[in-house]
Amino acid sequence: MPAVDNGASGDAIDRATQADPVAFATTHWSVVLDAQGESPAAQEALEKLCRTYWRPIYSFVRRQGVGPEEAEDLTQGFFSLLLERRDFDSVRKEKGRLRSYLLTSLKHFLASEQRRAMAIKRGKGQRLVPLEELSAKERIEVEPADHLSADRLYERRWASSLMEQVLRRLKEEYRAAGNAALFDWLKRLLTDEPGAPSRAEIAARLGMTENAVWQALHRFRHRYQVLLREEISHTVAIASDIEDELRHLISVLRA
Repeated sequence: MPAVDNGASGDAIDRATQADPVAFATTHWSVVLDAQGESPAAQEALEKLCRTYWRPIYSFVRRQGVGPEEAEDLTQGFFSLLLERRDFDSVRKEKGRLRSYLLTSLKHFLASEQRRAMAIKRGKGQRLVPLEELSAKERIEVEPADHLSADRLYERRWASSLMEQVLRRLKEEYRAAGNAALFDWLKRLLTDEPGAPSRAEIAARLGMTENAVWQALHRFRHRYQVLLREEISHTVAIASDIEDELRHLISVLRA
């Protein structure tokens, strides 16, 4: 995954601000808001959003000094309450953005004594939202000894989770087309990170011309930009918020 603790990732997605905006179709978050969470489609959309963006929630909880197991329980408890209540009236106060809504809701959840009742309710060990394993690097980043505040860590992890989702989608597209190796090489050029291979090296490794690699990289970056905007569109309520959210993402990664 691209590094998120320097300017490289910000530079990569900054290029996306120069691309043409994508059409704003029905998205996960808009489905949830329009149906107020009461339809099967809205429930499925909300569950998918929870699976995609659980890491920022978990990271925020850990930064409160909570241990790993308890933080995972609280993350599950938060999602349990979210999926049960299906109450999104307060979303309008957060300009309809999933990122802001979840953080505000989480703070209220953690400050409430209801979390103890939620722990009892979930005593059977039910896992409503399957949480993936955290990498060793991720576990270190969320330790309280780190210098980032809980809010800044949440924002940073939100940005990296969104970018990881974009790269997962892009990787699946390349893999389906039989171009998995090309994806692995081009991904290293996306962020201009130190030690990235040259186009000549990639051409030699893959049996391509340098011009063909340049064209492939151009298509790769364009598709990345399209998917980045699509993924952002899943987390905002209206199309006009996409560019603002993208600029916010860039500022977070460059901070």
